[in-house]
Formats: sequence, C-alpha cells, structure tokens
Amino acid sequence: MQPTLSGTSVELQPLREEHAPALVEAAADGQLWDMKLTVVPGAATIDAYIASALAGRAAGTVMPFVIVRRERDAGGASGDATASTGRIVGSTRFWKIDRANRKLEIGHTWLAASAQRSAVNTEAKYLLLRHAFEVLHCVRVQFTTDELNEKSRAAILRIGAIQEGVVRHERIMPDGRKRNSVRFSIIDDEWPSVKAMLETKLAAR
Repeated sequence: MQPTLSGTSVELQPLREEHAPALVEAAADGQLWDMKLTVVPGAATIDAYIASALAGRAAGTVMPFVIVRRERDAGGASGDATASTGRIVGSTRFWKIDRANRKLEIGHTWLAASAQRSAVNTEAKYLLLRHAFEVLHCVRVQFTTDELNEKSRAAILRIGAIQEGVVRHERIMPDGRKRNSVRFSIIDDEWPSVKAMLETKLAAR
C-alpha cells in the first residue's frame, strides 16, 4: 500500500483518479502543458496521464503522488503570504522501482508556477528521499532531466545529487525531439550528509 508522506509545508498523497480536475487546475497556473522540456498534463491528456501512473502502481514499479500544500495560519508559517492552503500544486513519483537491486528514480515532478521557487520542492524531495533510504532501504536514488533544462539540472544539484553523465537519445519527446538526458544520483553512503543539508535548508525557511 502506498503511504502518504507528510512534512511541515507539503503532504505527498497517493495519486487517485479523482485528483484529475485539481491537477489540471494546478498545471493551468503557468500553462505548464506548453513546456517543451518536460511533460505536464492538460485537460486533454490528464486521464491517460493518471491511467499510466496507476498502471505502474499496480505493476509495482511506480508510486505516484500529488503534492499538496499544507494548511497554514494566515500569511503562512514561513511568511509566504501567497501560499495556497490545502491545495494540490503539482505531482511527483517514484518510478523504475527495482526492489531486487534496491534502487529507484524520482521523477515526473512538476509544480504550479506559484509554488515554484519556494520550500515546496525542497521538502517534497526531502520526504521522498527519506522514505526511499530509510523505509525502502534503497542503495541508490537517481534523477534524470533534459539536457536542455538548465533550471531542473541546477535544482537537482542543489538537493545534493551527483551528476553522472549524459544519456544520448534517452527518450523521444511528444514533439518528436530525440532528447539527451542528464543523469544524477544519491547513494546510501551519501544520504546522511544530504539529509543534514536539506534539514538545514528547510529549517531556514
């Protein structure tokens, strides 16, 4: 059974079919489905997006989540007066779960424009990494992003991952472009120091 992962600012809840309208609303904040460097669902694609994620969960290779901004007092506990309360602001997942080799990938992550450049992504990644290393006992967690997506590459480095290299023509994007992907990882020996760094960042928010 897939757990809910709860933090101070965000809660990661198991993706369900009924989340479709809220996910489309979150993606509309910034018209994210128009992005060329990642795939974000819109009204026309949300049903297939969720069906694919749930099929992966049934197969045991995917744990898809919605990212919910937790309710706060007026003005926000961190002083973020623009924060939505108790609303879905994006999605993320574990995928490529390989239990025999105790490894997985964190990916398919996207956030509404108003939730970007906030503590949301940092805490969501912290919750995922803590669950991967401390509950699932992973020895490796990897991340993959578009070679052209400099913003995403910088964000992955900021959470303590190590860049490993470029995988050429790793996937074909919806517009037909053959994407080169950059792969990063955190291994179990590195998790204690990465955890301490992330906790320091979150405490400073």
